[in-house]
Amino acid sequence: MGFYLGIDAGGTRTTARLVSGSGETLGTGEAGPANTRIGFDNALREVESACAHAIEAAGLSEAEVGSIRAGLGIAGLNRRGALEALQAHHFPFASIAFASDAAIACLGAHAGGDGGIVIVGTGSIGFARVAGETVIVGGYGFPISDEGSGADLGLRAIQQSLWARDRRIAHSAMTREILERFSDSAGEIVTWMDSATATDYAVFSPLVMEHASRGDAVAEPIVQEAARGVDRLIRVLFERGAPHCCLMGGVSEVLYDWLAAGLRKRLREPLGNGLDGALLLAHSRDP
Repeated sequence: MGFYLGIDAGGTRTTARLVSGSGETLGTGEAGPANTRIGFDNALREVESACAHAIEAAGLSEAEVGSIRAGLGIAGLNRRGALEALQAHHFPFASIAFASDAAIACLGAHAGGDGGIVIVGTGSIGFARVAGETVIVGGYGFPISDEGSGADLGLRAIQQSLWARDRRIAHSAMTREILERFSDSAGEIVTWMDSATATDYAVFSPLVMEHASRGDAVAEPIVQEAARGVDRLIRVLFERGAPHCCLMGGVSEVLYDWLAAGLRKRLREPLGNGLDGALLLAHSRDP
């Protein structure tokens, strides 16, 4: 019996699914964020942890593990040296194929066919497959990119809260709540900033969305600007030939209603997710 392992290693968490040759799920696993930006060794540790959980749940022997064909989609694959480091690492599988987390999400969303996706989670990116060509829009990493993402929402909310503290803008319920989390101390925010990751900033995105839904005078424009950034990503994918487009990622669910109404009508539900795409990637290594 053949075994296939799909791994989706993103900026928020890492998930793995082990299936039989017939597609039956035998085990799943989960671990922390594995963006290569946090360091190759740290990312790899989370990938291996998720894989180990899935393999343990399936109860595979060492020999069976050696027959696995794996597909790994990982955030930050385009970072210098990341692909080479993965290729040099010893994985205990019969084969393993690598792609970005956006690539496997697109594969899953369109069941391997042409189409585009915009992922809005901790980060953001537009990605499409069109007639054998790959189209990538954005996704250069936080804070220089990732428009409309959870991290971007959190960053802008903290910036505006500091502005309110300086009396450059009027306070709102959101700015007061954010400052309270830092004991109303600018110094505490700066100290936190020195080691804060994109994931840390994204923690504030639900708070921003909640206040925006209530018409908060500071939160609402932040979310409106985020939606315009995501709108642009979607429009560019259509302009560059994507026949369909899907919105994916944890933040996309709450940001959807803020998108332009005409654009929402052009979106369709994904056929599958990143793990489905990772398994399609694993099958690409079939002899």
